Order: sequence, then C-alpha cells, then structure tokens
Amino acid sequence: MGKELLKKALGWANEKKGSPQERMPQPEEKRPLSTNWDENQKNLREVFSQCADAVFQETSFNADQPLRILLVYLETLTDQAQISQTIIKSLQQGPLELPDEVSVSPATAPEVLQKHVLSACHPQTSADLLELTKLVLGGNIGILIEESPLAVVVPAQGGQARAINEPENEPNIRGPRDGFVESLKTNISLIRRRLRTSRLKVETLEVGLLTKTAVAVCYVEGLAQPEMVEEVRRRLRRIDVDAVLGSGYIEEFIADEAISLFPLVLTTERPDRVTAALLEGRVAILVENSPSTMVVPCTFISLLQASEDYYVTAPFSTFIRLLRFVALNIALLLPAVTVAVFSFHQELVPITLLSTVANTRQDVPLPIFIEVLLMEITFELLREAGLRLPKTIGQAVSTVGGLVIGQAAVEAGYVSPLPVIVVALTAIASFTAPNYIVGTSIRILRFFLLILAAMLGGVGIMLGLMAILAHLTALRSFGIPYLSPFAPLSPADLKDTFVRAPWWAMITRPRLDGVREPQRQDPDQGPQKPEDSGTRKGRQRS
Repeated sequence: MGKELLKKALGWANEKKGSPQERMPQPEEKRPLSTNWDENQKNLREVFSQCADAVFQETSFNADQPLRILLVYLETLTDQAQISQTIIKSLQQGPLELPDEVSVSPATAPEVLQKHVLSACHPQTSADLLELTKLVLGGNIGILIEESPLAVVVPAQGGQARAINEPENEPNIRGPRDGFVESLKTNISLIRRRLRTSRLKVETLEVGLLTKTAVAVCYVEGLAQPEMVEEVRRRLRRIDVDAVLGSGYIEEFIADEAISLFPLVLTTERPDRVTAALLEGRVAILVENSPSTMVVPCTFISLLQASEDYYVTAPFSTFIRLLRFVALNIALLLPAVTVAVFSFHQELVPITLLSTVANTRQDVPLPIFIEVLLMEITFELLREAGLRLPKTIGQAVSTVGGLVIGQAAVEAGYVSPLPVIVVALTAIASFTAPNYIVGTSIRILRFFLLILAAMLGGVGIMLGLMAILAHLTALRSFGIPYLSPFAPLSPADLKDTFVRAPWWAMITRPRLDGVREPQRQDPDQGPQKPEDSGTRKGRQRS
C-alpha cells in the first residue's frame, strides 16, 4: 500500500494507457556461432566496435596442421602477464603431444584446447555469441577457432583492485581488522575463511540489463529458513533495471516499506559481523563492486550493536551498550527537552539554574527555539562539510569550525551559551551510533521533535515519541517484526539486546521466525571449580 501511494505521489502511476515507457530493447536470447570463420569474426568485431580496449589477436596452433584462431579480450579487464606468458605461450608451442586416438581438426580443436593445451587455465566452451560476449566483458579471453561452432573461454581476470583494509566506518580495538572490498570473490572468500563448512551456500545471479552486476546470496543450510531464502531470491529476481552500481540500489528494491527513516536492511563492511549473522539464521546479500554487504532480516536492536561488543567481556559490553543507548536518547531528545522546559515548563527548573540562564539571555533578541534551531543547522552544515572535504582537514573544519562559530555567536549576542552547550553535547552523543544510517535517522527526528516541542512543549515531545514508537512497531523486515525481541516479547532473546550475557549463557540462537537449529552450544559451559569439571553434560545432536 505504501509503495502504491509513493508511486502516485511521484506521478509514476499516472501514465497514459497505451503509451508504455520507452526502454532499451532486450537483446536476443540466443545467437549461435557458425562454422564460417569470417562470419564469426565479423559478428564479434561488430559487437565490440568502437571499443578502444578490445583486442583481436589472430594466431594459430598445432604446428603439424595449423588452425587459425582469434583471441578476443578487453585489455582493461585482463591480466596481460597471464595472456603473454601462459596462454599465448601454450598456443604457440611446438608439435602437440597427444594420445594416438586424438587428432586435431576443427571439430576436435575445442576439446584439444580445453583438455590438453590450456587445461591448467580451466577453460570452458561456448556456442553462443551473446554468451561469449558476456564472458569477455567479465574479464575472460574468448578464442574463436577456424571452422568451429564452439569457442573456448579462458579465465584471465586482472586489473587493479583495492587491498583488504579495516573498514573506516566500523573500527574496533580487539576484533579482526579486515573488511570487504569491491571484489565479490574476495568478499566471499573472507566469509569462507571464517565459516569452514559445506553448509555455507552461495548462490549468484545477475541484476541490471546493462551492468549485469553479480549478486551473491549467502546462507547456512539448516539454520536459515528455506522460506526466508526463497523470499530473498524472489525479491532479487523481480528487480528489472538498467544498472545496479552498488548495494544501495538493491536495498531500496527489496525493503518491506517504501518510506521509512529507519533502515530495514542491515549493511556492514565487516566479514566477522556477516558471519555472525549467518550463524543466527540470517541471509547475506553481496553485490559486485560494493564493499557494503546487506543482511536480512534486520531488527532495530541489531542496528544499535557493534562487532566490538562481542570481543570484550560481558560486563564491559553491557556498560558500552547502555552508555550508547543513553547517548542516543540524548542525541534525540536533548534539544527538544531544552526548548520545552525553558519555553513551557520553567517550574521544573531549579531557581538558581533558571536565574543563571535568564541572566545569560538578557540581551539575546531570539527565542530559545530559534537559537537551538540555528545552532543545530550550523552544526549539520559543518558536519556535512567535514565529510566532503579531504580527511586531513575535514575533521578540523567540523570541530574547530563549530567552536569558533559558537563562540563568535555568543560574543555577538545572537545566541546564549546554553544552546551552544546543548547542541555540542547532542553532536557528541550522536557520534556514538554504530550505524551511520541510524545516526542520520536520529538527526532528522531530532528536528521533528524540536518543532513539536516549540509548538506544544512536553506534550508535543510525548506525541512525537508515540508516533515514532507506533511507526517502529508497524515495521517489518522480510516479515520479521522490527522491534523483535521486545515486540512481540521473547524473553529468551533478551540476553543479547541492551545487555549482553556471557558467551557461555547464550545457548540458543535468536528466534527469527523459528530457527531450525535453535541450540548453538552446550548448555553447561559456565565457570566451574576444578573438582566439578567432570560433571558437565554435552548437548544431544540430531
């Protein structure tokens, strides 16, 4: 319903009947290669016409009875060293040493290349021009053979790739320092290194008519619900767009709601966090050329947790989580509460504090709501400027700029010191959000509550909080309640929410629509005295 309303609001549903949107025509499904050498060359050259990086290299193999072959590849996507030192060298070697029953002819040449000449490169064959084109665009080398309807395709992906580094947006102290990169194969390998089981399944599909972006769906067989995995497949297959350049494109298509300030898909660049989610029965979605991995289903409490919480002991983790929760409430409510108290509810403020604040505002011409609003907008501008500027000066601009502007505004008499202090505390508290999108959502809702506080005081704040809570309660992520395990209440899952129980106490997995293997460890592994160590009982495995 929400998506239909959004389409109508944007004018997408008001198109005239009989005048469909113009879109690039779909390519033919099949264009078989022929035995005509010149025709195959001509068709392939037409496909890659005006492509400056396309290379057509004609040579031959089999010194006894030479056969002409044509190598087709994109030099910007292939490893030139592998081409010259391995592939071409193998093709131009002396007389082939083949079994007596094997002879070289146009009919047998693809098999000879695949099994004898280039076997170390793990080639494959293709009989379709469109499939061959797609493989060449993926960084492979296509080999056309004289009078043969089959082409040999050799993997030779190359080009520059970013090294594995620690994610800048999700740093930690004790955890691993590797993060996802733009290579899909590298990202899958980072998960495989942590989850060494054949039950980890990886399914790939292509999305995007022009980009043909590879998308991988990862899950642990036996932990993830089959219905959940099938729903992920269904939502990905229904995407019909020209281009997918990052995970953000996919996220908007697969979300349960069309409009929501809160993310319904968990995005992370940390392989350890994705692995932990897979072990809870969730599904990970990886996108080629994007370091951000999506995890579904997503709950609100998971957005307030950081991977660092699981690498420290339970008391420290609980303290950090509670501190983070308090800070996020400060970031959301402090400006609105300040405006409501000093505009409508002065009786709640001690006389000494009230008189001090009144003395600082004697010569200020603006009401406190305008003061706080102007300072909030100023800090948001500085924050955005700090993100867009180079890193060496971005942080200095956002921090020093805020202090300088705030001090100058106070000295000029435009604002009092109280709004500057409130906005500064709010900005510091907002940095504790472990998820950037959640932090942005809180920043937007802060303005919403600030306006309500200026209009209705404390009543406005309560109405705003009730509206936010009602919205959160109505949200779903792939059918899972967004406020789970609080609504609906699941007492067994509360041990890993605002507090974290010790690892030996977290015996069961979160009950996400019924996990198939709820128990993840032996129930009796807590600290015990040496004389009691022999009384532990192992869990029964089915």
